[in-house]
Amino acid sequence: MSGHSKWATTKHKKAVIDARRGKLFAKLVKSVEVAAKTGGGDPTGNPTLADAIAKAKSNSVPNENIDRAVKRGSGELGDGVNYEEITYEAYGPDGVALLVECLTDNRNRAASDVRVAITRNGGRVADPGSVAYLFSRKGVLLVDKTEGLTEDDVLMAVLDAGAEDVSDLDEAFEVQAEATDLHAVRAAVTDAGLSLQSAEIAWMPSVQVPLEEEAARKVLKLVDALEDLDDVQNIWFNADIPDSVMEAVEA
Repeated sequence: MSGHSKWATTKHKKAVIDARRGKLFAKLVKSVEVAAKTGGGDPTGNPTLADAIAKAKSNSVPNENIDRAVKRGSGELGDGVNYEEITYEAYGPDGVALLVECLTDNRNRAASDVRVAITRNGGRVADPGSVAYLFSRKGVLLVDKTEGLTEDDVLMAVLDAGAEDVSDLDEAFEVQAEATDLHAVRAAVTDAGLSLQSAEIAWMPSVQVPLEEEAARKVLKLVDALEDLDDVQNIWFNADIPDSVMEAVEA
């Protein structure tokens, strides 16, 4: 299992009580605003917006914040902020590869902040293209576990829609598909009556780097430093962190 998937699931569980909840809310609201600006403010005709709203709601972002972001993005409240999407590539401790996705209204600030966070935590910024080839663009969905629901049940519900794989992440089932099939698989999940935690486009690693506890602590410290930055939306990395190591780090 990729370190990112396990860590992202842990972060999701902690989000509501985490001291940085306000920062998380701001990032989720920004995603909603950008989705509305790109594809319109009606989630029924804008699946990217529907997914952004669902993710915000699953992390307990208040409905009024979400509604305001949709209106800002769709222009109902006047001109919103113009955000630029930028992806930075880097290597962290033990040669772990990272992709850092930003939404920013100030490219220079984002570049400076990301570079400082990486270099201060044992990493180095990489040239464009030198890391991205280690990842594939995928649609990733998390489906709630309910009593009696099995991995095979989920697979049968989503296979015809284009799903490639279903994994048990203890707290949820992770479904992977080609990025272009994300919305079809999302519809199959809801049509089957399953509860969807989140659906998003993700960078999934094709090669993973196994980490022991000390290296895992260093990598996750770097990830935390990047997550603290306002401009950073998502971080993808190719660490393979066993459950036993993750439990030791969390403790």
